[in-house]
Amino acid sequence: MPAAPVPRAEQRRRTQDRILAAARKLFAENGYDRTTIRAVAAAAKTDPGLVMRYFESKEKLFARIAVVDRHEPVDGTPEQVAELLLASLGEKVTAEPAAALAAIRSMFTHPEAAKEVREAMLAEQRQAAGTMPVPDADLRTGLIGALTLGTVIGRYLLGLDGLRDAPPEQITALLRESFHSIVHGDPDGPSARSE
Repeated sequence: MPAAPVPRAEQRRRTQDRILAAARKLFAENGYDRTTIRAVAAAAKTDPGLVMRYFESKEKLFARIAVVDRHEPVDGTPEQVAELLLASLGEKVTAEPAAALAAIRSMFTHPEAAKEVREAMLAEQRQAAGTMPVPDADLRTGLIGALTLGTVIGRYLLGLDGLRDAPPEQITALLRESFHSIVHGDPDGPSARSE
């Protein structure tokens, strides 16, 4: 008995998924400038015209894959927020975040890529800052963002010794106290007072 024909909408969805998967891989490996629509189409086993039809331009295709959406809001007590942000870092070091790496690699050479990364990070930081009843909440969340970005860059792009092969749970365990201290610690803590 022959298989039922695949509906046109399902064919379109599958093609778009193949294009997005190919784009994630190529942007992550080659950066924005060296990735072409033709290369994405070839990797997705489709026509370049379909890539343009579905995504309109290389910039829009990149924007679609560059931003990693959070699945849960950053909300709660300072302790809960610190743990949510630490869990987010844990996810990024557990499995190579192809979309984030594509954005990071490309942001150094392409302004649109930097804009996408910045907007994604700022959205998360604004949510976290809204939970902190301190005047320097923006600074604190910026530092958490910098630690997260630096850890991902060090692990995946630079391959720093130790960090490259460390178990994700060891990385988050070592950073736990720092995340909590930044999110809700006293900037004039015991070490500052003893001076």
